[in-house]
Amino acid sequence: MLKKFQDIFSIPELKRRILFTIGILVVYRMGGHITVPGVNPIALKAFFSNQQGTIFALYDLFAGGNLRRATIFALGIMPYISASIIIQLLQAVIPYFEKLAKEGEEGRKKITQYTRYGTVGLALVQSIGISLFLQNMNVGGVPVVPSGGLLFKLITMITLTAGTIFVMWLGEQISERGIGNGISLIIMIGIVARYPTDFLNTYRALTLGQITPFRLVFLLVIMVFVIGAVILITQGQRRIPVQYAKRIVGRKVYGGRSQYIPLRVNTAGVIPIIFAQSIMVFPTTIATFFKAGFLESFSIWLSPGSWLYISIYALIIIFFTYFYTAIVLNPVDLAENMRKHGGFIPGIRPGRRTSDYIDGILSRVTLPGAVFLAFIAILPDIMMRRGGLPFMFGGTGLLIVVGVMLDTLQQIETHLLMRHYDGFMKKGRLRGRR
Repeated sequence: MLKKFQDIFSIPELKRRILFTIGILVVYRMGGHITVPGVNPIALKAFFSNQQGTIFALYDLFAGGNLRRATIFALGIMPYISASIIIQLLQAVIPYFEKLAKEGEEGRKKITQYTRYGTVGLALVQSIGISLFLQNMNVGGVPVVPSGGLLFKLITMITLTAGTIFVMWLGEQISERGIGNGISLIIMIGIVARYPTDFLNTYRALTLGQITPFRLVFLLVIMVFVIGAVILITQGQRRIPVQYAKRIVGRKVYGGRSQYIPLRVNTAGVIPIIFAQSIMVFPTTIATFFKAGFLESFSIWLSPGSWLYISIYALIIIFFTYFYTAIVLNPVDLAENMRKHGGFIPGIRPGRRTSDYIDGILSRVTLPGAVFLAFIAILPDIMMRRGGLPFMFGGTGLLIVVGVMLDTLQQIETHLLMRHYDGFMKKGRLRGRR
């Protein structure tokens, strides 16, 4: 393995791309320590210490901790993610966007342009909301914004929107001139930056006697098992064989080859957990601002760690896994594209029979992926609140980190194989999520 890492820096282009990516990530982390003008960071930190289980904690996860510090990157890349999801959903319901998605490279460029416009629009709206939220916040009699007003709102709106655009540009630079997966790497580095603190908290709990050495060993075993299971599910796929008929054009013969359609066990990725978390933390967030009795009672029933919360959370994740998979992977389109190119599944008639066959396999393959997503999402609640163990390495963050690392290793392996170097795997190859 050491020899393979040495090979990485033996290729000038790959070395340049990796160093460029590291440099961009360093710039992103440096920007995460520049606070928005006019904010009291100490009072803001005290507020966020009581916001676990609310939508603010979820947003702060994707912002890499920048929201709780009110930095210039407080919005992070979340507006871009939201705009991308909205555009992807529009492709399933609006014919214009569906047509763009099928136009190849030109269509993708237009979709990217619309996504950027949507990112700027969402960033403007969210930055206004955050400025109002910060100005009205009061922690123990100490205002988070000592001197508010129109000027503070305007400066905050411009700063946060410009920060989001800059982060989006950094991600695009990594994708074009770096190792690839720029947006994903930016999200991942913000999550990984929390891990040293989590490890330190675990060590402190051990030294203070809050957990025993046996429990710590048990925790490490569970962590290794969970990470291995995430890799297995992320890489798992069901291959449907496809045969293409031979075509003679002039003196050349086209087709006549066998391929396969890879159906991922986890086609939806981490999106179902994001949707489910947004729904589950909404009552708690509303109860934080409105002190109505029934809202507080309802938020207690749905407090993280309760069996009602865990059960509903798991069911919502399973539902959204099927829902999002149906949007991003259309069996009818797959069958139609195969028919246009002379492809067919052996033993299955082209057309409606093929789409029904793919849909049946997709439904069965998605079930274990959906159940696994639900298990990973509820594991931290079960371990921390029911088992009393400081388990911080499940849920959304772990899925993102493992998935992005696999994609990055696959990109590096591709560069190694192109230059006739050995890849990371002795048998087979790493597969990206796309």
